[in-house]
Amino acid sequence: MHQRGYAKRTIESYIYWIKYFINFNNQLHPSQMHNYEVKVFLSFLANEKNVTTNTQKCALNAIVYMYKNTLKTPLSADIGFQKSFTPRKLPVVLSVDEVRLLISQIPAKYQLPVKLMYGSGLRLMELLRLRIQDIDFNYSSIRIWNAKGGKHRQVTLAPELFDDLKLQIKLMQNYFEQDLNNKIFAGVYLPSALSRKYPNAPREFGWQFLFGSDHLSGEPATGLIRRHHIHESGLQKTIKNTAKNCELNKVVTPHTLRHSFATHLLASGADIRTVQEQLGHNDLKTTQIYTHVLKQGANSVRSPFSNL
Repeated sequence: MHQRGYAKRTIESYIYWIKYFINFNNQLHPSQMHNYEVKVFLSFLANEKNVTTNTQKCALNAIVYMYKNTLKTPLSADIGFQKSFTPRKLPVVLSVDEVRLLISQIPAKYQLPVKLMYGSGLRLMELLRLRIQDIDFNYSSIRIWNAKGGKHRQVTLAPELFDDLKLQIKLMQNYFEQDLNNKIFAGVYLPSALSRKYPNAPREFGWQFLFGSDHLSGEPATGLIRRHHIHESGLQKTIKNTAKNCELNKVVTPHTLRHSFATHLLASGADIRTVQEQLGHNDLKTTQIYTHVLKQGANSVRSPFSNL
């Protein structure tokens, strides 16, 4: 999977479900199983574990990959398993005042990441994978590459965050200059296709992560020493703990800020198609979950962060 350019998280997820499938079948080797065992396993996930539709799809994709690409014995197109059905959950949305309170209490280290997730509607990993060159001050926008589903898009950037972003870029510039003088520094990580296309890019400033770690570390797959982006768990825990300390009485995660971005955009008069484009949704139905707020046209997108 690594050689085929699969994302680290996808690889981890696929391995998890393949191991789950093997253990479910008393550790019988997958080559001794096929359509029937997969059908029973997927039906078990739906009927006994009550997993969501997306979770069941992920398990299916992992097993399909194994049989097709590793064992070279593809599964049948329709194996007749019981499909999971779970009603779509309503998103947890913060009010403008709650967002303002949360941001005011977030520790300084994570202030800018939280402001960007709310101000531009970014997913957690979209934020962490931002490169310096993805920030476009001239057009008040952020370029998102290879997001969910491999899609690219351009999202709004609140002008109120320009100064903070320039300070962050300056910090990364200082780190970068130190790294270039370090003989063991192998440059920033790039996906295999990009590293072949742009062989010099790992040691160019524009390709460095916007939110780089404060220390160098070894790349698991190769052992090369790089400066990776900050770890998602620190940001997740900070948001959760800050929301608890603020007594918001809601389950607040990084994705809550994205839900709030979408809802507040609609409330400010943006039309549903505009919000769909900003969020990067394929299907308008996914965006329509936010239509408990007005559907009104808007000629341009003003970040809700500008109204805080």
